[in-house]
Amino acid sequence: MDIRPTADRLRETLFNVATAGNVGALEGTVWIDLFAGTGAVGIEALSRGAAKVYFVESSAAAAKVIRQNLKSLQVESGFEVVQSDALKALRRLEAEGVVADFVFLDPPYRMERAYREVLEFLGASKVVKAEGSVIAEHEKRVDPGEALGGLKTARKLVQGDAALRFYRRS
Repeated sequence: MDIRPTADRLRETLFNVATAGNVGALEGTVWIDLFAGTGAVGIEALSRGAAKVYFVESSAAAAKVIRQNLKSLQVESGFEVVQSDALKALRRLEAEGVVADFVFLDPPYRMERAYREVLEFLGASKVVKAEGSVIAEHEKRVDPGEALGGLKTARKLVQGDAALRFYRRS
């Protein structure tokens, strides 16, 4: 499978920046974990108090792994596993009135075009709160774009070969 879980250290950095060091800052938030893979980021969000996480994964095998991981951790509520292409899932969630505080995307690195398409959609979409954050993990040598759609880079962090780019509405 084409799964590359977000490294523990990078995931810790993601949540430290997302919460600005404020313990409890994720309480009651809504997350969309796109290209969810094993679900590690969304599961971490739930463990830190997120009210709801939408795990979006196109691979049936990976979606099964997410469900197994949630079950093994005895997580029984506060999530939905959406087995779908990212853009189709985002359109569906938007039509259902879902509004997220955080959207995390980590497509397989070979899918460079997916970054641009998803970020442009999110920049124009109502699925992200006006004060929400879109966080993209990518290879440090790849630049998904400083500004896309209605999103502008607020912060970029590099660890090893990976980078996190935090977008906000411009």
